[in-house]
Amino acid sequence: MRRRLLASYLTITLVTLLVLVVPLGYMFASRERDRLLRDMEHDATVVAGLAEDALEQGKPPAIDAVLAAYERDPGGRIVIVDPTGRSVADSATPGRAGVDFSTRPEFAAALSGNRSEGTRHSDTVGADLLYVAIPVASSGIVHGAVRVTYTSATLDERVRNMWIGLAALSLLVITVVSALGFALARLVTRPVERLKVAAQSIASGELDARAPTDSGAPELRELAAIFNETASRLAEILRMQDAFVADASHQLRTPLAALRLQLENIESVAPSDLQPALASARSEAARLSRISEALLTLTRTASASICAPVDAASVIAERVQLWEPVATAVGVALRVTSPAHAWVTATPGALEQILDNLIDNALDVAPPDTELRLEIAPDTQTTEIHVIDSGPGLASDDRLRALDRFWRGPNAEPGGTGLGLAIVAQLVAGCGGTIELRANVPSGIDAVVVLRTEVDQREPR
Repeated sequence: MRRRLLASYLTITLVTLLVLVVPLGYMFASRERDRLLRDMEHDATVVAGLAEDALEQGKPPAIDAVLAAYERDPGGRIVIVDPTGRSVADSATPGRAGVDFSTRPEFAAALSGNRSEGTRHSDTVGADLLYVAIPVASSGIVHGAVRVTYTSATLDERVRNMWIGLAALSLLVITVVSALGFALARLVTRPVERLKVAAQSIASGELDARAPTDSGAPELRELAAIFNETASRLAEILRMQDAFVADASHQLRTPLAALRLQLENIESVAPSDLQPALASARSEAARLSRISEALLTLTRTASASICAPVDAASVIAERVQLWEPVATAVGVALRVTSPAHAWVTATPGALEQILDNLIDNALDVAPPDTELRLEIAPDTQTTEIHVIDSGPGLASDDRLRALDRFWRGPNAEPGGTGLGLAIVAQLVAGCGGTIELRANVPSGIDAVVVLRTEVDQREPR
């Protein structure tokens, strides 16, 4: 947002400069040309007045100082001719006279009594000339003419210097606008960035995060206040929800235990024709107990937010040792591919629950005489933990839904709660991790847990 605001300020400034500076430059160039012509005309008029008497008497005019001044000017030249168009004074060739200029159009116009000015190309000097030619006359009789010329390079240099000055001024304006625009954009966007940080904190589970309401425009302060009120209400709703689930799960323990005990007592004295119904009722009561315990676990994991370095390699080694007898009993071999240490960020005790759930699910579907592979792939930023089975697998849509609460697969064994993977997802997300169920080739599921790598905890402590 800050960059967009700064870009908008600079865009407006550039458009304004283009609208103002470019016409100003062309107007200056035109005025500079007119000013140079006026100066040339003034010089020509002064020289004509000085040379009038001499030309009337047929003598060379005494204007050595003027000729010397123009001789020192590399771009300017002054020429005086007699009535026949032959030079009597020339700043380009002092001391030399008699050069015929009668064929020059400006001299022809001046000798006929007309003033002329303009620009033409000169083959003699090989450049464009800006000229002013006026007649030297008295009592209606033309005694000669004066022409003042400047090469176009003189005017071009003045215009170029003007453009350079305008460019420097524009650059200064852009620099000042950039500095002021950056400060203004920062002032405007700082409250928005703080609001964004607060929103990200709440999204990551920090429900007590709030946006400051003491800075920024009134509209932003009002928005921050509304955001804080919304966050407070959301936090309260979530706390009430978690409290309800925890209380309900806790309060259901005793009546469910009593119900199971009563069913067992009734089963011992009930006639044989009621035994199947009682066994089914006892199974459903046990399932309700498991769901209650799972909901309580889910609530506890949602409130756990302490993250710490955990050696995933050590945890996997412990869990494999614990689960190996169970895997051997069902004919499944456990295979581990892991470095000596793999430090990750996780809630203490969470990685053990994650692996227990994933290994338990995998052993439920893994065919006999297959392998269950546990692999750790550490990187500088994240570490992937794979639990790979060779079971029947799941369709792509089912793999996406498998992490939802109470979802159970189409071929799931009866008695499950559908909360195991939801608990895993909650534990993984507690410290910024992710979990994904991928298809294993040729069959099975590759459960991938991605946790942040603890770069500074590579060695055991």
